Amino acid sequence: MSRAPRDHQHATLSGAGPQRERRPGLRAIGLAASRLAAPIVARRGGGILARLKAEWPAVIGAELAAASWPDRLSRDGVLRLRVAGTLAPELQHRAPLLIERINLYFGRSAISRLALVQAPLPLPSAPARREQPPLPASEAQALDRQLDAVADPELRAALARLGRLVAANARRDD
Repeated sequence: MSRAPRDHQHATLSGAGPQRERRPGLRAIGLAASRLAAPIVARRGGGILARLKAEWPAVIGAELAAASWPDRLSRDGVLRLRVAGTLAPELQHRAPLLIERINLYFGRSAISRLALVQAPLPLPSAPARREQPPLPASEAQALDRQLDAVADPELRAALARLGRLVAANARRDD
């Protein structure tokens, strides 16, 4: 038995073609994993639901997003929304508009119907930022003098906001 056919058989079984060069060592698996998982995710609607969850406030607006959360998406396009109890009637009334917004966002008919469920939302809403009292004129002028050397207007504005917050917190702690 000659050695050549066995080597050829081994190369074919390992997936290495005659044109490919095998390189030893580690290779990144991310691209291969995403290629394998893409058809499964697309079939089950997971890609749509994941994008919807990630961009929920941008899709329906911050006010409605604070009181609702996309929970599940069925194969027939029914989106189950968790809703805070007080906003359920309003969302039910706006359901056609929300479906239109979501489908417009995806560029295709991804959602056919909404199923509203009064349930606790998984993410707590962000605490409201309380308004800081204005700085006294002398402190504001001192802060402005320190920031005169900063040439970039965006950086100067960010540093001014930071300086005002630090000064307000220092006064509150006293």
